Amino acid sequence: MKIVTMVGSIRKGSLNRQLAETMKERYVDKMDMFITDIRSLPHFDEDEENNPPQAVKEFKETIASADGVIIITPEYNWSVPGVLKNALDWASRVDKVFIGKPVMALGVTPGMLGTIRAQMHLREILSSPGVQAKILPPGGNEVLIGLANQKFDETGQLVDEGTLKFLDEKVAKFIDFVKAV
Repeated sequence: MKIVTMVGSIRKGSLNRQLAETMKERYVDKMDMFITDIRSLPHFDEDEENNPPQAVKEFKETIASADGVIIITPEYNWSVPGVLKNALDWASRVDKVFIGKPVMALGVTPGMLGTIRAQMHLREILSSPGVQAKILPPGGNEVLIGLANQKFDETGQLVDEGTLKFLDEKVAKFIDFVKAV
């Protein structure tokens, strides 16, 4: 199963990137997880949407060829980061590569609320007419990792056993969700 992962933070030491790397290693026997680069995408430009730059073409091809997508987002000012929104804007135009694509949203923060506001906005974006992704339904499937500084070790690995067990359950549900779509 090919899963593309988008990380909404482009910072090298990002907790969200660390979660993606932990997941890639932890679930290597369950899915082929590729972390795509959204840093290289230019600002969305409607003048170029019909003939986008090569980085956009490659990004969209990566999403289109995936069985599912995992989006891991930090929360900036109670919403998703601009770089993530930019990637979603490119993906929502012309060939609209997210339509019907199974998506799982996650987020990590040192704060208490675990990116809940950003994930609420992300769900709205993913439901929009140009995106129309099939989002892993809420109601216990949200992965909101708060107090992250206490849950990752000095090498950047998620090590908190309770969080890992919870994540294992949600990833298993996502894999079943992808297979069912």
